Amino acid sequence: MFFKFRPKESPWEVVEGKAVDSVLMYEDEELDLDTVNDGEICGTYVFDVKKHNQNEADVRNAVVIARQHLLQEVTTKGFNILLTESWNLTIYRQGKRRRIEVRYCGCPARALGKLPLIHPPPFMEVLRDL
Repeated sequence: MFFKFRPKESPWEVVEGKAVDSVLMYEDEELDLDTVNDGEICGTYVFDVKKHNQNEADVRNAVVIARQHLLQEVTTKGFNILLTESWNLTIYRQGKRRRIEVRYCGCPARALGKLPLIHPPPFMEVLRDL
């Protein structure tokens, strides 16, 4: 009896990580809030980079898209804004392959009336060094 073994895959190696702690997104704006969730809701999103090397734009886009996905998710639960937001980004490498993982968290709420302008994710400047 012969067993076929899969070729050994090298493990994903952590290349870089960045994190932003929870930030209040609407400090100066008056909001008429109907409902605020009891806690934060988080989502983890993984993006495979098709190029050999990712650049700053790829990483920034991953954070923005992760935020959009989380906003879509909270919309299905009846909320329409995130009062607080935080994110954690990890870049992985496996040979020539690259992967970006973003864990995006926010405290969802439902605002009544005209919605405030959507702000960009907080502290995107920390991604300049990548």
